[in-house]
Amino acid sequence: MFTGIVRGFFPVGRIEKLNQLYRMTVLLPSTLLEGLETGASIAVNGCCLTVTAFDRESATFDVMKETLRVTNLGALEEGDQVNIERAARFGDEIGGHLLSGHIHDTVQICDIKQEQNNVTVCFQFAPEWQDYILPKGYVSLNGCSLTIGEKVDERRFCVHLIPETLRTTSFGTAEVGDRVNLEIDSQTQAIVTTVKHYLESTGV
Repeated sequence: MFTGIVRGFFPVGRIEKLNQLYRMTVLLPSTLLEGLETGASIAVNGCCLTVTAFDRESATFDVMKETLRVTNLGALEEGDQVNIERAARFGDEIGGHLLSGHIHDTVQICDIKQEQNNVTVCFQFAPEWQDYILPKGYVSLNGCSLTIGEKVDERRFCVHLIPETLRTTSFGTAEVGDRVNLEIDSQTQAIVTTVKHYLESTGV
């Protein structure tokens, strides 16, 4: 499990493109490598990946075909920066919201509004997620736990980013057209899906 509190963004050092599999190495500081073991989980742009190897400067992950299809990891190139979060441990403070690291889809940045002390980033999303993206609800975007703004249009929502988020995540260098990993809040998904199934079963 993860909390959506990104610990920083770091460069992809190497991508080995195999048959329906990418072997990706991310350069990490010693603070994020401390206590790391093979088999541990790390969120890379919000996607839960398993550590297959590591050394004093990096961690390596195997990214399978389905992950490449659903997420933005397949579009990464060597040198690109990715958001990183180590898996949560019992006793950790939950500063964001609970995340599984299982990406539902990617959304595209359609507008970025620069203001004095914050930035508003707007996203276009596929219609099948309409029922789960609610004003003031939670989403994870590239692994960042964020609150949706007050207005959600038919296929567009916005989030407001404070300077700290811009400093510690890759959103500080984001551009219009970028595709971002989306994880729907699991509690929202469960409640909405249950209500929909109940209404359908009763014919309401």
